[in-house]
Amino acid sequence: MIDFQKSAVFKLKPIDNSKAREEFSQFLIDGEMIVGTFKTVRDQVVFTNKRIIAANVQGITGSKVDYTSIPFSKIQTFSIETSGTLDLDCEIQVYISAVGKVSFEIKGSFDIVKFNKIISGYVLG
Repeated sequence: MIDFQKSAVFKLKPIDNSKAREEFSQFLIDGEMIVGTFKTVRDQVVFTNKRIIAANVQGITGSKVDYTSIPFSKIQTFSIETSGTLDLDCEIQVYISAVGKVSFEIKGSFDIVKFNKIISGYVLG
């Protein structure tokens, strides 16, 4: 499992959902679909309509991957921070029972307000 206490902020870049790791599709249950895909240099995070799944690539070869799933039902609070004039990054923060705060910093052009509405529907629905 990803140590969220040591990896308090995930610095991510949005990518097309079709570029998500193939393995993510193996974890999805009936009716679950990816609604947002983000990456770092080696790691990826997907938001589905039911949870957040993080893929943490390990080792020099990258053949070992740790997958952590955060069900929306375990999110107690969440917030967004929009980008500013000089600070173009935006941020999603989720507070998860038994884990604490996890921050996802998204670099570049991304419609965080639209994405917040999508995620809100799943968390609150």
